Amino acid sequence: MKNPNFAALLLTAVICIVLPHIHGGLAIATRTQDGTEHWGYVEVRPKAHMFWWYYKSPYRIQDPKKPWPIILWLQGGPGGSGVGIGNFAEVGPLDASLKKRNSTWLKKADLLFVDNPVGTGYSFVEDKELLVKTDEEAAKDLTTLLTKIFNRNKTLQKSPLYIVAESYGGKYAVTLGLSALRAIKAGKLNLILGGIALGNSWMSPVDFVASWAPLLKDLSRIDNSGVKTSERLVENIKQQMANGQMKEATKTWGVLEEVIMNSSNNIDFYNFMQDSGSDSGSLTTSEISRKTSMNRYSRNLDSLRILPGLIDDLDPIMNGVVKKKLKIPKDVMLVFGLFLLLSQQQKKIWFLSAFGFCRWGGQSDLVFEHLSGDFMTPRINEVDQLLNAGVHVTVYNGQTDLICSTKGAEAWVEKLKWKGLTTFLDMDRTPMYCGDNKETKAFKKSYKNFHFYWILKAGHFVPVDQPCVSLDMVGDITRSPAR
Repeated sequence: MKNPNFAALLLTAVICIVLPHIHGGLAIATRTQDGTEHWGYVEVRPKAHMFWWYYKSPYRIQDPKKPWPIILWLQGGPGGSGVGIGNFAEVGPLDASLKKRNSTWLKKADLLFVDNPVGTGYSFVEDKELLVKTDEEAAKDLTTLLTKIFNRNKTLQKSPLYIVAESYGGKYAVTLGLSALRAIKAGKLNLILGGIALGNSWMSPVDFVASWAPLLKDLSRIDNSGVKTSERLVENIKQQMANGQMKEATKTWGVLEEVIMNSSNNIDFYNFMQDSGSDSGSLTTSEISRKTSMNRYSRNLDSLRILPGLIDDLDPIMNGVVKKKLKIPKDVMLVFGLFLLLSQQQKKIWFLSAFGFCRWGGQSDLVFEHLSGDFMTPRINEVDQLLNAGVHVTVYNGQTDLICSTKGAEAWVEKLKWKGLTTFLDMDRTPMYCGDNKETKAFKKSYKNFHFYWILKAGHFVPVDQPCVSLDMVGDITRSPAR
């Protein structure tokens, strides 16, 4: 294949033949024989395909006063796969070894995992220009997905939907919540929005980055020199944001992370009680997001101690046995196989990510790049709007998280304009325990429709570090009949 034009024409011919068949298959939802699992693709926009996977809980309890809830799980990154990470690494029925998870959130609710935004996980686009550039664009796609799933299923419409998000997923969650409310009011979306939960969520980036140096100084992980350098960079970020230079602010965020890593001798951004392991290359989260958001987001999570080398565990099953079960079209492999035969020069003619959908996470590297202009945008106002609309909003945070620190979460909460905030802040917290163990596992505080959980001895990934109290918490959040 020395002639790049010949190769291009050949690949074009194959695509023209294969893609129409792929699209036909992807539009059809599939399910297990017993009907407990459903999955499929929704074309949320022309040539933009979003993958979803729904689990019906085997622990369902029929209670006319308490309808069984559904949890929509939104992963962070941006570019992290909910179908992969949230499902197999955190709260789904099976772990990455495909063994039964005793702490699955199915014990409290049905679960709906989504690879969001398009380009993440099994989701894909046929043109990189279709990747979303803002949280609002992601919310619009998710609203389309929910419309396609819920409007044709009367049973699902009876269950309240709780949007539970982790990390950057929190920004998707609040924009989706508002988008869904508008669609419901307009009669375009038939579902009951039960509430929104923000787990270690990147809601106000500037509050989080401003918390890092003081927190680490108190923990003896950085010295005065590191604090001064960090504070200068935080001021730069604030100025760039004030000037509307959001992509530049994202770049400075990356520089700040490198300073924190160097000053602290490679602290783990997902759990400040650990170091970022040498086996993972001690990569910062900015590198994770900027370069290979899906792969490095997964591979370098030292906080997921139960899954050392997570990407090494997930990639084979997501591109192997799971992909086979889900019947991700084999035709796609033909396109990708031909693409691999091209020379480097020929590959430049073609958009790699347009063929990356043959692999789970094949386009995820580009998701963060396209959202970099919105990455540092705060979403506090959206939380206020949801609270004022009467939507239940929950914030939960792991005690030892650094990237989305509890100190930062408390700071952005105090910026809310919600009329109940003063009363909420003045209230006492209630301790939480788990089972027969009387060790304090968490604290919680609630006033009207706003709730906050402080999860002790947990980092960024609360369901992993504290599975027992997390399960109790999600039962409270969703008002599950299962107690």
